[in-house]
Amino acid sequence: MSFFTAIIIGVAMGIVFGFALEKSRVFEPGMIVGQMQLHNFIMLKVFLTAVATRAVLLACMHGFGLIKLAPKAALYAADIAGGAILGGGIALAGACPGTVLAQVGVGYRDAIFTLVGGLVGAVAYSYAEPALSGTFLGSGAGKLVLSDVLGIPYWTGALALAVLCAAILVALERSFPSDGELGCNFDGDVPSRESKMHLFDTVPAE
Repeated sequence: MSFFTAIIIGVAMGIVFGFALEKSRVFEPGMIVGQMQLHNFIMLKVFLTAVATRAVLLACMHGFGLIKLAPKAALYAADIAGGAILGGGIALAGACPGTVLAQVGVGYRDAIFTLVGGLVGAVAYSYAEPALSGTFLGSGAGKLVLSDVLGIPYWTGALALAVLCAAILVALERSFPSDGELGCNFDGDVPSRESKMHLFDTVPAE
């Protein structure tokens, strides 16, 4: 695959994901905090859908020899520590590295501070990474691909992952229907009985 083709595919996938992100309102701070508090599962549903779609696309492109895999090294301690820090930041800020750009685009002023903080953190990590790599955070199992561990072709493992994500999505949708998880202002909070009734209030005629 040429560099130009890779850019075109990346841009196309980004547009599709961005469209889904906006239509699902997952970029809303309240929606993100609601997911972290397990009040709603729309964010999880959208990301599972993205993982399943990506797995199918990668299975096809890898199966036809259009791409080569370049897995990163598995650093368990660093993944756990970094995931905990990232998760805490998402819960506090109501934004993640992807959704903060959408929040800035729609005019959330506090998202600018989140974006700047993320950029400062990324620069700080780039300077700290050489020192951290010499600690327990830099140790791991090396490059690890689940399909190689199981001894199956990559496309088989990728499609199996997509099926697993689809099964989880069906179970989540049956247990937590999306229509009942959207708040009055798409804030991720479950509307109270009073607020639901308020939606049907009518303005008296003068």
